[in-house]
Amino acid sequence: MRRGPWLWAAALAVYAFLYVPLAIVVVYSFNDSRLNAEWVGFTWHWYDVLLHDEDMLAAAGNSLFIALVSSLSATALGTMAGMAMHRYGMRVLAFMVLTPVAMPEILLGVSLLLFFIQVLNLTLGMISIMIAHITFSIGFVAVIVRARLAGIDESIFEAARDLGASPWETFRYITFPLILPGVIAGGLMAFTLSIDDFVITFFTAGVGVATLPLRIYSMIKIAVTPEVNAVSTLLLLTLTMIVLASRFAPDVLRGKT
Repeated sequence: MRRGPWLWAAALAVYAFLYVPLAIVVVYSFNDSRLNAEWVGFTWHWYDVLLHDEDMLAAAGNSLFIALVSSLSATALGTMAGMAMHRYGMRVLAFMVLTPVAMPEILLGVSLLLFFIQVLNLTLGMISIMIAHITFSIGFVAVIVRARLAGIDESIFEAARDLGASPWETFRYITFPLILPGVIAGGLMAFTLSIDDFVITFFTAGVGVATLPLRIYSMIKIAVTPEVNAVSTLLLLTLTMIVLASRFAPDVLRGKT
């Protein structure tokens, strides 16, 4: 199909809208000016300040711990959910697993807040954040694993059963190795979503617990300093997780099976 100049212009405009602000954030993280209103000169000072900011380091540690625990848990549960959705094809199961994915984040955050306080009588903190992150991450892992299973020839499993393999042996030696790229991709996706999440974390964090997105939000309420740009630049490294996920399961993330 022929691509005219208007199509190229529209595409460039969209990409510029998406990536030029990110480029500005990165460039101004090296700006030698606290006001950050205009470019003054190049400096590494703000990264040095960032590495000596105890509150920021504590928030980063909380985010990494929550992301690690929630992504591992969501990967295990999402893998099982994806396999169940593929095998049984139950609409109710698919609805339950995928609803948190389709639900607006603010609605999910408020729902979880009310559930933790009114039903579980749970004190908001690290535990509530991890449960919330696991809840919305399971669906993403399940979708990727389910799509991976849909691209596998079912005759392979039938051949294993004909050869006398037990269900566990079939899963261990055939199913799991085949879906492993999808499992890894789902885990990386869950980690990325967890470490970058703000809205749901905002409602479920409680008092005294800060993650990196919450810490950045508290800083920009005063002013957008180069230190904010520096930590935002480091957060952009989470994009590598999406790149790695696309390498492990390229067809799945492109919507192909």
